[in-house]
Amino acid sequence: MPSGQTHDRITLWSLPWLAGISFCLTRNGELTLILAGSFLFSGLMFGPDLDIYSIQFKRWGLFRSLWLPYRYLFRHRSFFSHGFIIGTVVRLIYLLIFCLLLAIFVVAILQLIWGFEWNWQQVARQAIQLSLHKYLAEIIAGVIGLELGAMSHSLSDWCHSHWKNRQKNQLKIKSVPPGLKKPQRKEKARSRRQKVKDRN
Repeated sequence: MPSGQTHDRITLWSLPWLAGISFCLTRNGELTLILAGSFLFSGLMFGPDLDIYSIQFKRWGLFRSLWLPYRYLFRHRSFFSHGFIIGTVVRLIYLLIFCLLLAIFVVAILQLIWGFEWNWQQVARQAIQLSLHKYLAEIIAGVIGLELGAMSHSLSDWCHSHWKNRQKNQLKIKSVPPGLKKPQRKEKARSRRQKVKDRN
């Protein structure tokens, strides 16, 4: 598996290309900035390696304990952490649940201190409506950026693993003496001929 620094280099070298392609396709600087920013965030802090004690995990600083349950829930390089689309969706849902719990906790404390009323259903409905009607394109750009950042990580992991396995297989083939396999084949052929003769 590539090191965390290698993943960082892949993310940083890919960023200008991604931003250029995004701007050519959308002709929108704001959407390009959101997509590039979410790609950078995903590559450096929100990628698949949050399921282990990695550079991405350590970059959360004081908030790294937030990802401890995630590490225990999913084994490293499982489909739910490194899988295309599903890995990003699982991490987004996981983070949103924690943000929601934190928001409920803060509002509950504020209600105890100041005693104001808070209608959760109305707030949630307004937030969803505002997001879908006004910021739908921005949300889509952000999610695409997160997924592309995660995909670059997973693809580099799989390519590196494939390359290592190929090298191991080549070393195994080279370690066997070249004249060793031929006599075995000849012996098998002789034993088959002998069986045919015995039958006749």
